[in-house]
Amino acid sequence: MKREWVVEESVAVAARPDEVYAAVADPRRMREWSPEVFATWMRGKAVEPGTRFVGFNRIGWRVWFTTCKVTAAVPGRAFAFRVSSFGMPVALWGYRVEDVSDDPAGPDAPRTRLTEYWEDLRRDNRGAAFVSLLGRLFTGVPAERRAAVNRAGMRATLDRIRTAAEKG
Repeated sequence: MKREWVVEESVAVAARPDEVYAAVADPRRMREWSPEVFATWMRGKAVEPGTRFVGFNRIGWRVWFTTCKVTAAVPGRAFAFRVSSFGMPVALWGYRVEDVSDDPAGPDAPRTRLTEYWEDLRRDNRGAAFVSLLGRLFTGVPAERRAAVNRAGMRATLDRIRTAAEKG
């Protein structure tokens, strides 16, 4: 199987872009959406570029944490963060929020396209093999399967966000 380094999934949401952005731009809410994240810890309330947080994750009986740093926080448009483990870059995760309200399908048509993306940063880094080995040990997912696992997780995450945003 050829390894994928970038994955992205999108969903149409019948909610305003600012409402969708609010759901994805608070790391403390990620446990509501993600099938892997069960908790986050962040000092303070402000979420802006440079904000750091810790994500606590689980697959089955395996539990691990990652340190994250917000790289983009543009209200109504984009939210992204870099993930590292043991001080080495692992991945970039992010969301793009696009207003598609000019769709002629009517007032109940989706008004926002939400895209979640992931980029594996272990490709060209010093220590990439070490971080990949740690990833497999902690998560049980070999590096060449990580993209497929993330794609399935993204679909679940986006569906949960869409459902919550559409309920208001």
